[in-house]
Amino acid sequence: MRDIVENGTSVLDYTKDLDFEGYISNRLVCDATERCLARVSEAAVKLDTLAEELFPNHDWLAMRHLGNVLRHDYSGVMDSVIWIIRNDRLPPLLADLETFLAQYPDDQEML
Repeated sequence: MRDIVENGTSVLDYTKDLDFEGYISNRLVCDATERCLARVSEAAVKLDTLAEELFPNHDWLAMRHLGNVLRHDYSGVMDSVIWIIRNDRLPPLLADLETFLAQYPDDQEML
């Protein structure tokens, strides 16, 4: 869960002052964003069904599949979809995970 928060926060930080046009015109930011989202996807895979149990309001299946697209279907990566994830999906996910993780010390091993 902490990996999702760390990488999701990085995505928001990297894109903080950008609109969509600014995002797509900066390949370095696009690449960094995609890499962080691939890590989010991998962490979602590792959480397995626990993710759905604890946070059923998020589309964990799509999150897991995003990693496959980012790793294997480079031409299938649509900047507009990444931008929607960045704006609409990531902030509520991070808020829920941060609320949950606030109950546990940073050094406590969880998942």
